[in-house]
Amino acid sequence: MIKLIVGAKGSGKTKALVDMMHENLAKVNGNIVCIEKAMQDTFNVNNKVRLIDIDEYKIDSYDEFYGLFAGVLAGNYDIEQVYIDGLKRTGTKELADIGKLLEKMDSISGDKTVVVTISAKEDELPDSIKKYL
Repeated sequence: MIKLIVGAKGSGKTKALVDMMHENLAKVNGNIVCIEKAMQDTFNVNNKVRLIDIDEYKIDSYDEFYGLFAGVLAGNYDIEQVYIDGLKRTGTKELADIGKLLEKMDSISGDKTVVVTISAKEDELPDSIKKYL
């Protein structure tokens, strides 16, 4: 299940994402993973959350990001939640391309909760993204 946190740059999306992770740490039985660009939240995230920096793996397209995402899920069946920050900075920045990526991610995420931040105004989003609001 994909959930989105949407808003303009500087609107508090990352803080909301980190707060959500921390709230859910006590509620989940499995693991929580946070995937982000440039590891800007390293000191804000509880050490029980597995942090993955996409820059460390030279990810620079949505296809490559999907491969990483699929590999993370395949490598650990105990993952219950995945939090993704900075996705729009990973590929083309085209919202339609992000919609295609979210659809692929949703098709393999099963019962896992996947929360993604997207820097955009809600009224700018194509239907392929709005369906996850």
